[in-house]
Amino acid sequence: MEKGEILFYLNNPEKFEIVRQLADKIRMEYCGDSVHLRGIIEFSNYCHNNCCYCGLKRDNKNIIRYRMSVEEVINRAVEIASLGIKTVVLQSGDDLNYSCCDICDIVNKIKEKTDMAITLSIGERENSEYKAFKDAGADRYLLRFETSNEHYYKVLHPGQTLKRRLEILDILRKFDYQVGTGFIIGLPEETDNDLCNNIILLEDISPDMIGLGPFVSQSDTPYNNYPNGDITKTLTVLALVRITTKNTHIPATTAIGTIDKDGLFKALNSGANVIMPDFTPMIYKENYNIYDNKVSISIDMAKDVVKNAGRYISSSRGDTLKRGY
Repeated sequence: MEKGEILFYLNNPEKFEIVRQLADKIRMEYCGDSVHLRGIIEFSNYCHNNCCYCGLKRDNKNIIRYRMSVEEVINRAVEIASLGIKTVVLQSGDDLNYSCCDICDIVNKIKEKTDMAITLSIGERENSEYKAFKDAGADRYLLRFETSNEHYYKVLHPGQTLKRRLEILDILRKFDYQVGTGFIIGLPEETDNDLCNNIILLEDISPDMIGLGPFVSQSDTPYNNYPNGDITKTLTVLALVRITTKNTHIPATTAIGTIDKDGLFKALNSGANVIMPDFTPMIYKENYNIYDNKVSISIDMAKDVVKNAGRYISSSRGDTLKRGY
């Protein structure tokens, strides 16, 4: 799609059904009817960054912090594997309390005990650490750029730069990770032109996975009074991303399910082909409060949504469709 065409659909929500149907057709052609389940463990809510939109931000004093032990993470991953799920996603804030050796130990032990693919979503690290994680057995890395607007990126992420974020994505590809990235839809001050540029940047990056979610406000952040992202705009962007990137894995994200009770179902019908049930232990789950009223996706909920969408759960790891894995 040319930029003008993308902007046309972003500016005309009444045309949503046109892009939805096309995205669903392209999803079927390039990805089939299967839906991949990825079990997520949110193992720490500590973060040394101070991002304006995130409840895990360093300066938030109203959150009960937690860290799971290395053994807890490994044992939880083994439980996920016993349910037949082929991918575990290990996610945290940018918590450097876990050393490179800690993360490598977690990855290595999970690989010893299961045949699951391992996705890391643990933020910005030293380049050498990315290589160490890969050598230990990590398969994928998720690092969203959130916005392609360089100035706005600095506002959202004090002390960080879009340039460094994009450099890391290049480094991950060089280390042969399956790379995931993406952005937030409906951020305060965000324009349709910004969203359009986000989509174009995704085309340039050509990631293996793309995570898209609406902005959802969090009461302990500077953006606490801004409205949540719009479901139609969110699904329009998801559909446009499916159309422009063809065979990328795209999840129906938790944030979509948070702003709309039928959001996961709608996302599957708009181009998504992944759902990520939450396996964070109950004693920690409510404190991974990146935004307010965060829905928890259980494996049973995921199975019901897949069934209601007329789809089936994949029995494969769901490796990238971009390259010869």
